[in-house]
Amino acid sequence: MSIYLDNAATTRVCPEAAEAAMEAMTLSYANPNSPHAMGRAAKALMERGRERVAKALGCDKGELYFTSCGTEGDNWALRRGAEYNARHGRHILSSEAEHPAVIRTLDELEKRQGFTVTRLKPAPDGSVTPDAVLDALREDTCLVSLMTVNNETGAVTDIAAIVREVKARNPHTLIHTDAVQAFLKVPLNARSLGADLITLSGHKIHAPKGVGALYVRRGLNLPPLLTGGGQEEGKRSGTQAVELIAAFGAAAEAGARSFREDAARMAALREHAVERLTAEVPGLLTIGGGAPQILSISLPGWRSEVLMNYLESKGISVAKSSACKKGGRSQVLTALKLPAPVIDGAIRVSLSRETTAAEIDAFCDALAEARRTIRGSVR
Repeated sequence: MSIYLDNAATTRVCPEAAEAAMEAMTLSYANPNSPHAMGRAAKALMERGRERVAKALGCDKGELYFTSCGTEGDNWALRRGAEYNARHGRHILSSEAEHPAVIRTLDELEKRQGFTVTRLKPAPDGSVTPDAVLDALREDTCLVSLMTVNNETGAVTDIAAIVREVKARNPHTLIHTDAVQAFLKVPLNARSLGADLITLSGHKIHAPKGVGALYVRRGLNLPPLLTGGGQEEGKRSGTQAVELIAAFGAAAEAGARSFREDAARMAALREHAVERLTAEVPGLLTIGGGAPQILSISLPGWRSEVLMNYLESKGISVAKSSACKKGGRSQVLTALKLPAPVIDGAIRVSLSRETTAAEIDAFCDALAEARRTIRGSVR
């Protein structure tokens, strides 16, 4: 038996994406920037992928630029966004519960380029409220960067409300959101959201690893992070990975087609897990919540590594925290001011549109068994 419940780290490539990638690799494999017929065919396939992702995001395809991953998108948005808008000030607003790609990039901007960064304390679930943002907003705030769905707790930040409030007070402030865990998991439309910059990643929605995208609002002349041959309309140099882009587009189209049903089913499975675990696992705590696909739980007094190893022995894969966080305690859970035993006993369970009720029940059974079996050995 193999049960995969670490979909916030990465997802299985769906058949539609695999087929699109194989077609690009074996039939339309030319450089999409070459002027000959095969190059034009590859470019057409790439642009079809762009159209599909843009449609799923609710934006014009001319506002979408492909990257290698979410980390690159975050770096591009933050580094170039801050530099571009520095004429309006050198203050940046973010939170203590962001992805490492944001946290470490802001550290660099602060230490090496003289920007001032205010890191807001998150609400108990890991979200950031509009009031907290407005209280910290300054006349010289050039950039706000907040995650839409927290990658460890699943908390949802109301980015649309934050955009409205910030733009009403300071229309020059740029707003970026890392929507990697939000895209095709919660309602997300670039137009209604209103953010200037939105980061996406393919491998969180059943596309292969190695492809992402950055939405750049039309009219925002964001400078490139990578320079060279001038691909992606001069915004992101480097030969495009047509096979990955085609797969990203196919996965986005498939996910958008069944979004409502998938989100509702994941939410129901998550709620079912919470009900069972609360009733059957004494002492278990639920952390955060909001998005349908992420469930963060803790058994205070137990070690997450021990619980994970026990679950793995039953063929069940879960996570301790973000796969991008190596070593030490979770920065997100630490930012929530949770007691050390709660943090040390926390695991993250994450679903996808492929997760079944039988898999969730098997996980609940195994965790209840772990709670009984390893009692006393991990205190």
